[in-house]
Amino acid sequence: MALNLESTAFKDMVLVLGAAGLVIPAFAALRISPVIGFILIGVAAGPYGLGQLPGLGWLELSNPMALAAPAELGVALLLFALGLELSLDRIRTMRSLILGLGSQQLLLCAALIGAGLLVAGLPIIAVVAISGALALSSTAVGLQLLSASGRVGSQAGRKALGVLLFQDLALAPILLLIGASSGGNFGLSLAIGVGALLGIALFARYIVPPLFLQAARTRRSELFLAAALVVLIGSAATAALAGLAPAVGALMAGLMLSTSDYRRQIEAAIQPFEGLLLGVFLIWVGSGLDLAAIAANPWPMLGGTAAVLTVKAGAVYALLRLRGNRRGVAGHVALLLASPSETSLVVLAAAVTAGLIGGSTAQYALAVASLTLALAPLLGLAGARLEAQSNEDHQQLPPEATDQQTVIIGYGRVGRLVAQMLDMHGQPWLAVDSDPDEVQRFRRAGKPVIYGDARRPELVDRLRLDHARAVVLTIDDMRMLDLLIRRIRASHPDLCIVVRARDAEHAGTLYALGATDAVPETVESSLQLAEAVLVDLGVPMGPVIASVHEKREELRAQIKGGIMGGSGTTPKRPPLRSLRRGPTQGD
Repeated sequence: MALNLESTAFKDMVLVLGAAGLVIPAFAALRISPVIGFILIGVAAGPYGLGQLPGLGWLELSNPMALAAPAELGVALLLFALGLELSLDRIRTMRSLILGLGSQQLLLCAALIGAGLLVAGLPIIAVVAISGALALSSTAVGLQLLSASGRVGSQAGRKALGVLLFQDLALAPILLLIGASSGGNFGLSLAIGVGALLGIALFARYIVPPLFLQAARTRRSELFLAAALVVLIGSAATAALAGLAPAVGALMAGLMLSTSDYRRQIEAAIQPFEGLLLGVFLIWVGSGLDLAAIAANPWPMLGGTAAVLTVKAGAVYALLRLRGNRRGVAGHVALLLASPSETSLVVLAAAVTAGLIGGSTAQYALAVASLTLALAPLLGLAGARLEAQSNEDHQQLPPEATDQQTVIIGYGRVGRLVAQMLDMHGQPWLAVDSDPDEVQRFRRAGKPVIYGDARRPELVDRLRLDHARAVVLTIDDMRMLDLLIRRIRASHPDLCIVVRARDAEHAGTLYALGATDAVPETVESSLQLAEAVLVDLGVPMGPVIASVHEKREELRAQIKGGIMGGSGTTPKRPPLRSLRRGPTQGD
């Protein structure tokens, strides 16, 4: 079968696939969500884009509506993957945040945006659809920024995650109501929709797992992918037959499979197609935007964008402050959640398909959602900077350093255990941690813990390490450990630096950088396992402990020997006796 290179379908396919191949890596390199790039490609290739200019007609999509079917599949795939991520265990653990703060944020933001749209004279059904869409926030962008900055487990990260999880859960009823509203009899349509979703849930819970079991037994990845696509397309088609958006059925199937043993394998199987088909959807959305018409009268769109961002950020900030959160945390979460989401575009597209909005209203809503989504990464970064500045303003100055003090950088699980052992032997210590809420909690408990961000170079100077006997680094960020050891060793060449290492190879690197002692987690766990089994076998405790100490010194010498035998150098280790109050035996 010959491929017709002159066909419009082939040209459109090359445009879409070429755009995906360029946008995804380019925007990933810039650490910007590719959502923005796909929308811009759609605008450029749409009927109002570059094809209108002389000589650039080949850049215009021949039939943008032909993308509607793959775009619908892309949305279904996005929500299927979203459902897989919403594990029931995570929802149960965070239920107070999800049902409390999450529901309050969505309802308050939708109500405030809806009030503004009512004043503007829009019909009530359009107000409900648009306000519900714009009240959502981007899970993809929010989690990406929190993960990149290591703040997922922080106070701001937990608050934002609770809100985003509730919004993801709310997508199903929002799309269900939009689909039911398109029918003549709302009650009947709603009942049919609910029945269809219950059928999908039962099918995905009890019938689909054996299907994946059979696919897994073949050990052929293409059959597992085929099974995943059968479930995805089948659930989407069932929802469509019931008059709902196909994406609702896909979301329900994903939710039911989130507790399956095959969840991770399903995610791995569909992951290569998820970004591509979502890109097709976003290109399709962008192709419907007439930027020239918007540019002819930009103030309504710019005003709407500013209003949405202000209303959402203000509402989230107020809610968090009323719940007793600090200004820095409230400001960070408010800016992170201020922009609408890629799922906002899904809801708006469903509303257009259902006939709830159309014409200039749909153009305006899609333009505002797209522009605010483009600003999401910048707002998230600004929020993180605002929280860091607030923490810095309230940072405690270290108390006067006492002689022979040990400074612990990182007061997590490992740091707390080190501090307990120092207390048992009467050794004074000062701990530094980057979580301001945890710092406040420990200080109220009477612990000598202060706030400090290890990424800031002035931290070493503020800690007055010239008064310290030793510094213990317990953070698990390997790059930050390397940087800290260099800084400390450069200004304090004789200070004892004890570092937590991942393994023997990492320990060797830390010795080369200037660590006095690097403790590999894998080596220590192996020694403890050996000690436990020897004692359980009846070997006397004394010889066991002696042999463990001997093996530890032997491994330490091997690690250091590897460094000394290379090009690196290890600083001279301070005598152990000088680090103790008096003579003791053993290491």
